[in-house]
Amino acid sequence: MEQPQNPVPPGSPAPAGDAADRTSTMPGAALLDALLGASEHAPVGIYVKDAQGRYVFVNPAAARLLGREAEQVLGRTDDELLSPEYAAILRTADQAALAQGRAVRRDDRIPDASGAVLELLAVRTPVPGGYICGTWTDPSELRRTQAQLRHALEQLEMQQRQNEELRQELKDQSVRDPLTGVYNRNHFEEQLRREVDLSMREHREFALVSVQVDDYAQLVARHGQPAGERVLQALGRLLRGNTRAMDAPCRLGEDRFAVVLSGVGLATAHSRMESVRRQCEAQIVMLEGEELRFTVSMGVASFPHTTQERQVLLDAAEAALLEARRRGSNCVMPAAIAFGQAAANPL
Repeated sequence: MEQPQNPVPPGSPAPAGDAADRTSTMPGAALLDALLGASEHAPVGIYVKDAQGRYVFVNPAAARLLGREAEQVLGRTDDELLSPEYAAILRTADQAALAQGRAVRRDDRIPDASGAVLELLAVRTPVPGGYICGTWTDPSELRRTQAQLRHALEQLEMQQRQNEELRQELKDQSVRDPLTGVYNRNHFEEQLRREVDLSMREHREFALVSVQVDDYAQLVARHGQPAGERVLQALGRLLRGNTRAMDAPCRLGEDRFAVVLSGVGLATAHSRMESVRRQCEAQIVMLEGEELRFTVSMGVASFPHTTQERQVLLDAAEAALLEARRRGSNCVMPAAIAFGQAAANPL
Protein backbone atom coordinates (compact mmCIF):
# COMPACT_ATOMS: atom_id res chain seq x y z
CA MET A 1 0.00 0.00 0.00
CA GLU A 2 1.30 3.46 -0.90
CA GLN A 3 2.40 5.49 2.11
CA PRO A 4 0.98 9.06 2.43
CA GLN A 5 3.43 11.88 1.85
CA ASN A 6 4.88 13.52 4.94
CA PRO A 7 4.34 17.25 5.21
CA VAL A 8 7.33 19.52 4.82
CA PRO A 9 8.56 20.51 8.29
CA PRO A 10 8.55 24.23 9.11
CA GLY A 11 11.66 25.98 7.87
CA SER A 12 12.33 23.51 4.98
CA PRO A 13 12.28 24.92 1.42
CA ALA A 14 9.28 24.05 -0.70
CA PRO A 15 10.00 21.29 -3.24
CA ALA A 16 10.18 22.05 -6.92
CA GLY A 17 7.15 21.48 -9.14
CA ASP A 18 3.90 23.27 -9.87
CA ALA A 19 1.80 25.11 -7.25
CA ALA A 20 -0.53 22.15 -6.70
CA ASP A 21 2.44 19.85 -5.90
CA ARG A 22 3.91 22.36 -3.45
CA THR A 23 0.58 23.00 -1.72
CA SER A 24 -0.03 19.28 -1.18
CA THR A 25 3.24 18.91 0.79
CA MET A 26 2.75 21.93 3.04
CA PRO A 27 1.70 21.70 6.71
CA GLY A 28 -2.08 21.34 6.84
CA ALA A 29 -2.27 20.78 3.08
CA ALA A 30 -5.95 19.90 3.17
CA LEU A 31 -6.70 23.10 5.03
CA LEU A 32 -4.63 25.17 2.62
CA ASP A 33 -6.33 23.53 -0.35
CA ALA A 34 -9.70 24.41 1.14
CA LEU A 35 -8.50 27.97 1.81
CA LEU A 36 -7.31 28.32 -1.78
CA GLY A 37 -10.64 27.14 -3.11
CA ALA A 38 -12.57 29.50 -0.87
CA SER A 39 -10.40 32.54 -1.61
CA GLU A 40 -9.54 31.98 -5.26
CA HIS A 41 -11.93 34.68 -6.46
CA ALA A 42 -11.85 36.86 -3.36
CA PRO A 43 -10.82 40.52 -3.86
CA VAL A 44 -8.82 40.38 -0.61
CA GLY A 45 -5.25 39.12 -0.75
CA ILE A 46 -4.72 36.18 1.63
CA TYR A 47 -1.36 34.57 2.40
CA VAL A 48 0.42 32.32 4.90
CA LYS A 49 4.14 32.53 5.75
CA ASP A 50 6.22 30.01 7.67
CA ALA A 51 8.70 30.75 10.46
CA GLN A 52 11.42 31.66 7.94
CA GLY A 53 9.12 34.10 6.18
CA ARG A 54 8.53 31.88 3.11
CA TYR A 55 5.13 32.07 1.50
CA VAL A 56 3.48 28.67 1.89
CA PHE A 57 0.13 29.90 0.62
CA VAL A 58 -1.09 32.82 -1.48
CA ASN A 59 -4.43 33.31 -3.17
CA PRO A 60 -4.53 34.92 -6.63
CA ALA A 61 -5.35 38.38 -5.22
CA ALA A 62 -2.29 38.36 -2.93
CA ALA A 63 -0.06 37.20 -5.79
CA ARG A 64 -1.34 40.03 -8.00
CA LEU A 65 -0.59 42.59 -5.30
CA LEU A 66 2.99 41.26 -5.26
CA GLY A 67 3.10 41.66 -9.03
CA ARG A 68 3.55 37.92 -9.75
CA GLU A 69 1.74 34.67 -10.36
CA ALA A 70 1.09 32.41 -7.38
CA GLU A 71 3.69 29.90 -8.62
CA GLN A 72 6.32 32.64 -8.54
CA VAL A 73 5.53 33.54 -4.92
CA LEU A 74 5.24 30.17 -3.16
CA GLY A 75 8.40 29.10 -1.36
CA ARG A 76 10.01 32.53 -1.61
CA THR A 77 10.52 35.29 0.97
CA ASP A 78 9.86 39.02 0.79
CA ASP A 79 13.63 39.55 0.41
CA GLU A 80 13.48 37.56 -2.83
CA LEU A 81 10.32 39.26 -4.10
CA LEU A 82 10.78 42.89 -3.08
CA SER A 83 13.47 45.50 -2.74
CA PRO A 84 15.31 45.54 0.61
CA GLU A 85 13.43 48.65 1.75
CA TYR A 86 9.96 47.14 1.37
CA ALA A 87 11.02 43.63 2.44
CA ALA A 88 12.35 45.03 5.72
CA ILE A 89 9.06 46.84 6.38
CA LEU A 90 7.03 43.63 5.91
CA ARG A 91 9.46 41.57 7.97
CA THR A 92 9.23 44.05 10.87
CA ALA A 93 5.45 43.90 10.71
CA ASP A 94 5.49 40.07 10.79
CA GLN A 95 7.80 40.05 13.80
CA ALA A 96 5.58 42.55 15.63
CA ALA A 97 2.52 40.34 15.14
CA LEU A 98 4.42 37.24 16.36
CA ALA A 99 5.71 39.13 19.39
CA GLN A 100 2.24 40.35 20.37
CA GLY A 101 0.64 36.97 19.79
CA ARG A 102 -2.55 38.43 18.41
CA ALA A 103 -3.99 39.90 15.23
CA VAL A 104 -2.35 43.20 14.36
CA ARG A 105 -3.76 45.73 11.93
CA ARG A 106 -1.54 48.20 10.10
CA ASP A 107 -0.96 49.77 6.69
CA ASP A 108 1.50 48.13 4.26
CA ARG A 109 3.20 49.71 1.27
CA ILE A 110 4.08 47.41 -1.63
CA PRO A 111 5.33 48.40 -5.10
CA ASP A 112 3.35 46.85 -7.93
CA ALA A 113 4.70 45.63 -11.28
CA SER A 114 4.63 49.16 -12.72
CA GLY A 115 6.64 50.58 -9.83
CA ALA A 116 3.71 52.43 -8.27
CA VAL A 117 3.40 51.99 -4.51
CA LEU A 118 0.18 50.40 -3.30
CA GLU A 119 -1.24 51.53 0.04
CA LEU A 120 -2.80 48.39 1.54
CA LEU A 121 -4.80 47.70 4.67
CA ALA A 122 -3.08 44.71 6.32
CA VAL A 123 -4.06 42.34 9.13
CA ARG A 124 -1.56 39.76 10.46
CA THR A 125 -2.57 36.89 12.73
CA PRO A 126 0.08 34.62 14.31
CA VAL A 127 -0.58 30.86 14.02
CA PRO A 128 1.01 28.20 16.27
CA GLY A 129 4.26 26.92 14.83
CA GLY A 130 5.62 30.34 13.92
CA TYR A 131 3.31 30.86 10.96
CA ILE A 132 1.73 34.16 9.97
CA CYS A 133 -1.66 34.35 8.27
CA GLY A 134 -2.23 37.73 6.69
CA THR A 135 -4.66 39.67 4.51
CA TRP A 136 -4.17 42.65 2.24
CA THR A 137 -7.05 44.87 1.19
CA ASP A 138 -6.63 47.45 -1.52
CA PRO A 139 -8.61 50.47 -0.26
CA SER A 140 -8.69 52.02 -3.74
CA GLU A 141 -11.41 49.57 -4.75
CA LEU A 142 -13.27 50.36 -1.55
CA ARG A 143 -12.92 54.06 -2.27
CA ARG A 144 -14.27 53.54 -5.80
CA THR A 145 -17.24 51.66 -4.38
CA GLN A 146 -17.81 54.38 -1.79
CA ALA A 147 -17.56 57.05 -4.49
CA GLN A 148 -20.12 55.18 -6.57
CA LEU A 149 -22.41 54.93 -3.55
CA ARG A 150 -21.99 58.65 -2.83
CA HIS A 151 -22.78 59.46 -6.44
CA ALA A 152 -25.86 57.24 -6.34
CA LEU A 153 -27.01 58.91 -3.10
CA GLU A 154 -26.43 62.36 -4.59
CA GLN A 155 -28.45 61.38 -7.64
CA LEU A 156 -31.22 60.07 -5.41
CA GLU A 157 -31.22 63.23 -3.30
CA MET A 158 -31.29 65.38 -6.44
CA GLN A 159 -34.23 63.39 -7.77
CA GLN A 160 -36.02 63.79 -4.45
CA ARG A 161 -35.40 67.56 -4.54
CA GLN A 162 -36.69 67.73 -8.09
CA ASN A 163 -39.77 65.74 -7.11
CA GLU A 164 -40.35 68.04 -4.14
CA GLU A 165 -39.89 71.13 -6.33
CA LEU A 166 -42.33 69.70 -8.86
CA ARG A 167 -44.81 68.88 -6.10
CA GLN A 168 -44.46 72.40 -4.71
CA GLU A 169 -44.80 73.89 -8.18
CA LEU A 170 -47.99 71.92 -8.80
CA LYS A 171 -49.28 72.99 -5.40
CA ASP A 172 -48.40 76.63 -6.12
CA GLN A 173 -50.21 76.47 -9.43
CA SER A 174 -53.38 75.53 -7.58
CA VAL A 175 -53.16 78.43 -5.08
CA ARG A 176 -51.45 81.23 -7.05
CA ASP A 177 -52.67 83.73 -9.60
CA PRO A 178 -50.82 82.93 -12.85
CA LEU A 179 -50.48 86.58 -13.93
CA THR A 180 -49.17 88.24 -10.77
CA GLY A 181 -47.68 85.33 -8.81
CA VAL A 182 -49.56 86.22 -5.62
CA TYR A 183 -52.08 83.86 -4.03
CA ASN A 184 -55.59 83.44 -5.42
CA ARG A 185 -58.93 83.98 -3.71
CA ASN A 186 -59.25 80.38 -2.49
CA HIS A 187 -55.95 80.65 -0.63
CA PHE A 188 -56.96 84.04 0.73
CA GLU A 189 -60.13 82.61 2.27
CA GLU A 190 -58.17 79.72 3.80
CA GLN A 191 -55.43 81.99 5.16
CA LEU A 192 -57.96 84.37 6.65
CA ARG A 193 -59.77 81.55 8.46
CA ARG A 194 -56.43 80.24 9.74
CA GLU A 195 -55.38 83.64 11.08
CA VAL A 196 -58.73 84.16 12.83
CA ASP A 197 -58.48 80.75 14.51
CA LEU A 198 -54.87 81.40 15.51
CA SER A 199 -55.72 84.81 16.91
CA MET A 200 -58.57 83.44 18.98
CA ARG A 201 -56.48 80.57 20.37
CA GLU A 202 -53.26 82.45 21.09
CA HIS A 203 -54.62 85.97 21.67
CA ARG A 204 -52.48 87.43 18.91
CA GLU A 205 -53.27 90.04 16.30
CA PHE A 206 -53.08 90.17 12.52
CA ALA A 207 -53.93 92.75 9.88
CA LEU A 208 -56.02 92.67 6.72
CA VAL A 209 -55.29 95.11 3.89
CA SER A 210 -57.58 95.77 0.95
CA VAL A 211 -55.73 97.08 -2.14
CA GLN A 212 -56.98 98.53 -5.41
CA VAL A 213 -55.13 99.95 -8.41
CA ASP A 214 -56.22 103.55 -8.93
CA ASP A 215 -58.03 104.33 -12.21
CA TYR A 216 -57.30 100.88 -13.62
CA ALA A 217 -60.14 100.99 -16.15
CA GLN A 218 -58.89 104.31 -17.56
CA LEU A 219 -55.35 102.91 -17.76
CA VAL A 220 -56.54 99.94 -19.84
CA ALA A 221 -58.76 102.15 -22.01
CA ARG A 222 -55.86 104.51 -22.71
CA HIS A 223 -52.97 102.02 -23.16
CA GLY A 224 -54.62 98.64 -23.76
CA GLN A 225 -54.94 95.38 -21.85
CA PRO A 226 -51.19 94.51 -22.06
CA ALA A 227 -50.45 97.74 -20.17
CA GLY A 228 -52.90 96.77 -17.47
CA GLU A 229 -51.31 93.35 -17.14
CA ARG A 230 -47.86 94.88 -16.85
CA VAL A 231 -49.07 97.10 -14.01
CA LEU A 232 -50.71 94.18 -12.22
CA GLN A 233 -47.50 92.15 -12.56
CA ALA A 234 -45.46 95.03 -11.13
CA LEU A 235 -47.85 95.34 -8.18
CA GLY A 236 -47.67 91.58 -7.61
CA ARG A 237 -43.86 91.74 -7.45
CA LEU A 238 -43.95 94.61 -4.96
CA LEU A 239 -46.46 92.84 -2.73
CA ARG A 240 -44.43 89.63 -2.76
CA GLY A 241 -41.20 91.52 -2.13
CA ASN A 242 -42.60 93.40 0.87
CA THR A 243 -44.26 90.50 2.67
CA ARG A 244 -42.92 87.57 4.66
CA ALA A 245 -43.38 83.86 4.09
CA MET A 246 -46.07 83.79 6.81
CA ASP A 247 -48.04 86.58 5.10
CA ALA A 248 -50.43 86.16 2.18
CA PRO A 249 -50.63 88.73 -0.64
CA CYS A 250 -53.61 87.70 -2.79
CA ARG A 251 -55.44 88.77 -5.94
CA LEU A 252 -59.21 88.89 -5.47
CA GLY A 253 -60.36 90.44 -8.74
CA GLU A 254 -59.16 92.20 -11.87
CA ASP A 255 -57.60 95.17 -10.07
CA ARG A 256 -58.32 94.13 -6.48
CA PHE A 257 -55.83 92.64 -4.06
CA ALA A 258 -55.71 91.81 -0.36
CA VAL A 259 -52.84 91.16 2.04
CA VAL A 260 -53.03 89.14 5.26
CA LEU A 261 -50.20 90.20 7.59
CA SER A 262 -49.68 87.58 10.30
CA GLY A 263 -48.87 88.73 13.84
CA VAL A 264 -48.99 92.43 12.88
CA GLY A 265 -51.03 95.20 14.50
CA LEU A 266 -52.79 98.13 12.86
CA ALA A 267 -49.98 100.67 13.22
CA THR A 268 -47.27 98.33 11.89
CA ALA A 269 -49.47 97.20 9.01
CA HIS A 270 -50.24 100.82 8.09
CA SER A 271 -46.51 101.65 8.08
CA ARG A 272 -45.62 98.69 5.89
CA MET A 273 -48.37 99.35 3.40
CA GLU A 274 -47.42 103.02 3.23
CA SER A 275 -43.96 101.88 2.13
CA VAL A 276 -45.53 99.71 -0.59
CA ARG A 277 -47.71 102.63 -1.71
CA ARG A 278 -44.65 104.86 -2.12
CA GLN A 279 -42.85 102.12 -4.10
CA CYS A 280 -45.85 101.80 -6.42
CA GLU A 281 -45.92 105.55 -6.95
CA ALA A 282 -42.21 105.50 -7.87
CA GLN A 283 -42.41 102.37 -10.02
CA ILE A 284 -41.86 102.78 -13.76
CA VAL A 285 -43.47 100.11 -15.95
CA MET A 286 -42.15 99.86 -19.50
CA LEU A 287 -44.33 98.73 -22.42
CA GLU A 288 -42.96 98.94 -25.95
CA GLY A 289 -40.71 101.83 -25.00
CA GLU A 290 -43.45 103.73 -23.20
CA GLU A 291 -43.29 104.54 -19.50
CA LEU A 292 -46.35 103.68 -17.45
CA ARG A 293 -46.98 104.79 -13.89
CA PHE A 294 -49.62 103.74 -11.41
CA THR A 295 -50.75 104.30 -7.84
CA VAL A 296 -52.77 102.24 -5.37
CA SER A 297 -55.21 102.91 -2.56
CA MET A 298 -55.34 100.74 0.55
CA GLY A 299 -57.54 100.17 3.57
CA VAL A 300 -56.09 98.55 6.69
CA ALA A 301 -58.00 96.75 9.44
CA SER A 302 -56.76 94.56 12.28
CA PHE A 303 -58.01 91.66 14.35
CA PRO A 304 -59.02 91.90 17.15
CA HIS A 305 -58.49 95.68 17.54
CA THR A 306 -60.76 96.73 14.71
CA THR A 307 -63.20 93.90 15.31
CA GLN A 308 -63.41 90.33 16.55
CA GLU A 309 -65.64 89.12 13.73
CA ARG A 310 -64.33 87.88 10.39
CA GLN A 311 -66.98 89.43 8.17
CA VAL A 312 -66.88 92.71 10.03
CA LEU A 313 -63.09 92.73 9.53
CA LEU A 314 -63.55 92.33 5.77
CA ASP A 315 -66.16 95.09 5.73
CA ALA A 316 -63.92 97.38 7.78
CA ALA A 317 -60.93 96.97 5.43
CA GLU A 318 -63.23 97.60 2.46
CA ALA A 319 -64.71 100.70 4.08
CA ALA A 320 -61.19 102.03 4.77
CA LEU A 321 -60.30 101.46 1.10
CA LEU A 322 -63.39 103.39 -0.04
CA GLU A 323 -62.42 106.22 2.28
CA ALA A 324 -58.90 106.27 0.78
CA ARG A 325 -60.39 106.56 -2.72
CA ARG A 326 -62.84 109.23 -1.55
CA ARG A 327 -59.90 111.27 -0.31
CA GLY A 328 -58.30 111.32 -3.75
CA SER A 329 -56.72 107.84 -3.94
CA ASN A 330 -52.99 107.04 -3.67
CA CYS A 331 -53.15 106.77 0.12
CA VAL A 332 -53.44 104.23 2.95
CA MET A 333 -56.33 104.55 5.38
CA PRO A 334 -56.72 102.72 8.69
CA ALA A 335 -60.13 101.30 9.49
CA ALA A 336 -62.38 103.18 11.86
CA ILE A 337 -63.01 101.53 15.23
CA ALA A 338 -66.49 101.59 16.68
CA PHE A 339 -66.77 103.16 20.13
CA GLY A 340 -67.88 99.91 21.76
CA GLN A 341 -65.08 97.99 20.05
CA ALA A 342 -62.50 100.56 21.10
CA ALA A 343 -63.60 100.28 24.71
CA ALA A 344 -63.31 96.50 24.59
CA ASN A 345 -59.95 96.59 22.78
CA PRO A 346 -58.06 99.81 23.66
CA LEU A 347 -55.11 100.55 21.36
